[in-house]
Parts: sequence; C-alpha cells; structure tokens
Amino acid sequence: MSDAVNFDAVCPLPQSADAERITLAYGEGGRLSRSFVQEWILTRFQNSTLRSLGDSAALQTSGQLAFTTDSFTVTPLFFPGGDIGKLVVCGTVNDLAVSGARPRWMSLALIIEEGLQWDTLRRVLDSIQSIADSADIAVVTGDTKVVPRGCVDQLFITASGLGELLELAPQGPARLQTGDAILVSGPMGQHGAAVLCARDDLGFEPTPRSDCACLDAPLLALQRQGLQARAIRDATRGGVAAVLHEWCQASGLAIDLEDEKLPVSPEVRVVCELLGLDPLFLACEGAFVAAVPEALLDPVLQVLRQYAVSQSATVIGRVVASRSTAVCVRRAAGHLVPLDEPAGSPLPRIC
Repeated sequence: MSDAVNFDAVCPLPQSADAERITLAYGEGGRLSRSFVQEWILTRFQNSTLRSLGDSAALQTSGQLAFTTDSFTVTPLFFPGGDIGKLVVCGTVNDLAVSGARPRWMSLALIIEEGLQWDTLRRVLDSIQSIADSADIAVVTGDTKVVPRGCVDQLFITASGLGELLELAPQGPARLQTGDAILVSGPMGQHGAAVLCARDDLGFEPTPRSDCACLDAPLLALQRQGLQARAIRDATRGGVAAVLHEWCQASGLAIDLEDEKLPVSPEVRVVCELLGLDPLFLACEGAFVAAVPEALLDPVLQVLRQYAVSQSATVIGRVVASRSTAVCVRRAAGHLVPLDEPAGSPLPRIC
C-alpha cells in the first residue's frame, strides 16, 4: 500500500519489556491509534470503503438487506480447529447465510486489554483476514479501544454483518409442518468439546477439534437450485437442543429425534461420556440445523453432500403433532425420552 504509514518509523515501540505488549495509548485516538489503524488494519483489509476512514461506511445494494451483530469473548483465544478471529468471521457469515442472505460486508470492533502481546493480536488479525478473504466478505468499518488491565479478558471483538437477502430465504420456524425432516449438516458438539478441552487442558487423545467454518457455500447452493427449507439455524450456544426447542415453541408442534442417527464424532463421544455431557447441548460453529419438507429432502441432501462442510448431512428426526413434551429422543430401547430445553450453557464463553 503506497499510502500506508511505516509503523516503526512513526511510533517506534519502546525498547523494554513492554515492547511486546499493547499499551492504553493505542486506543486513545491520537498518533499511536492512527498509526495502529494504518499498519495493522488497512494493510490487511484493503478496500476503498475502509480506506476512507470515515465515521460510517457507504454501501451500495439494489435489494433487501439482512443485518446481524454479535460479540465474541471466547476463552482461550486459540483452540484446536480455530481461534477468536476465525470465529468472528464464520459467526457473522453463518448468521447471514442461514437467514437466506449472501454475506457482503462486516464491521470489526476490537476491545483490547492493556498488556496484550502484539504477536497475539497479529495472529488474530491474520486469521480474520484469511477467513474474510476466503468467504468474500469485506471488512468496511470498525473501531479499536484499549482498556486497563482486568477490564476485559485479553481481547473481545464485536462484529456486525450485512448481506443481500435472496428470494428463497427460509420461511421461518412458525411455518413448520408435521412430517418435515430435521437434519443437521455435520457432527454435533465439536466446537463446545474443543473449547472445553483446550480451556481446562484435559488431555484427551485424540483432542476434539472445533468445526468452526463458514456455511454460506452449501446454503447459497440450495438457493441457486430453488430449494427452500422451512427453517435453518446454526447451532451455536445451547447446541441443537436449543434450536429445536425454539422451533417447537414458534410452530406449536413437536419434534422426535432418533438417537441412533445423531452424528457424534468418536472424540466428542468420549468427552461427553466421561464428563456426563450431552452432545445435543454442546455448541457447533460449523453445522446448521434445517427443517425440510419431505418432498425436497433428497435433492437438499444431494446438494449439501457436494460440500466438505456439509458432506455428512444427516436426517436426525421429524416434526410431529403437538403434545405436552416438545422434543423427544427415541433411545436404543425404542422408548421416547423427553429432551429438556437447556437452561444455560454447560460451558460459558465458547464464542
């Protein structure tokens, strides 16, 4: 970039133990803040909208927009299969994609704890840049704040996303009908198990890996094929169980799951069995739940299985008539067992 400021020349870091860490001055809006944005942000996210450094981004679109926002506070910042930067982009992209939108633009707001190592921030920003480029979503505006030690845990990031809403957006869970198939695009609980094991250094071998990934490619492919699902949600906090209970409440119907069809990887199954967890309650960051009319089920599965992120898409249950228990699982003995709605997450700060 010809107009980029040389970071070391304009604001050389002090030659001391603090040289590897971020100080409060970098979030105060002065010379150091300006140089930080030039060297650390503009060199990674290169587009004319962001380069203008205005108070807002001017964007052009010809249709309706989908808008989402989320904050990311995961600990640890890095875990098998991902990091907070990858989560920021994938989470933003996925919220737009499951809503029937093509992701286009996102904002990036960094809240940095004083003393965070520059190398840590570099790794996170490089991850954001890599995933945003691969997902073709542009970072067009943002903000940086540095707060005193102890006010946040290393690094919090807030992102908002805008996408162009397509014609065949999911109808929504209120439109569910009896007989609709419930499918998941991949194994359940991968992200929750990975963060749990990384946070507490549990030493499981093989170590669970987060499924953190962008889901827009298969979902946009469904739109191109004219295949409209009743409802689609990414199963993050609360896992698949939380999504299904929300759908039952919205539709006034119930859902039966088949235990033997629930996709769970061997490493996540071991973690759940030893720790007394249910993978239905653990977060996913690269899997979605969909309710699909029976007539569209086969073509939907054919499309999804063409993409690596959804190649193991599996039907796990059906929508049934209303009853007192919203969600049940048919266990090995053939009995329907109620699946409680999660009151909270078994593991906080997973995204």
